[in-house]
Amino acid sequence: ESFKDPFIIMFAVPFTLVGVVLAFLATGLTLSVTTFIGVIMLMGIVVNNGIVLVDYTNMLRKRGYSLYDAVTEAGRSRLRPILMTTLTTILGMLPMALSKGMGKEMYSPLGVTIIGGLLVSALISLILIPAIYTSINENSEIKSANK
Repeated sequence: ESFKDPFIIMFAVPFTLVGVVLAFLATGLTLSVTTFIGVIMLMGIVVNNGIVLVDYTNMLRKRGYSLYDAVTEAGRSRLRPILMTTLTTILGMLPMALSKGMGKEMYSPLGVTIIGGLLVSALISLILIPAIYTSINENSEIKSANK
C-alpha cells in the first residue's frame, strides 16, 4: 500500500552490520561465505522484528491512537517478543560460536556473525525503527495538514 513502511523496516538493516563488524573485530574473523550466510540470516531476523513493530503500530493507529501513543504502546508491548526472539537465537548460536571441535572453521563464524548482529539489532529494532516511524509519519501529517 505504501512505500513508507518497507522503507522504515529496511532502513534498520544496514545498522545491524555495525554489530557484525564489531564481532569480527573482537574475534578476528574475516568475511567468508559462511559469514555472508550469517548476515543474510541476520537480515531476515531484523526485518521480521521491524515488521512486527511497524505492523502493530499501524494497527494501533487504525484503532485511533495518536502517533506518539501508538509508537510508545507498540514499543512497550513488542519489547518482550523482540527480546525473547533475540535472546533465544543468541543462546542457540552460542554453542556454534564457541565450538572447539570438528567443523569449527565452518560453523563458528556463522554463530559469531549472528550473535554480534543480534546484539545490536535488538537495540535498533526498539529505538531506531520507532524513531524513524515517528519522524516519517509526523512529516506526512504536517504535509497533509498544510494542504
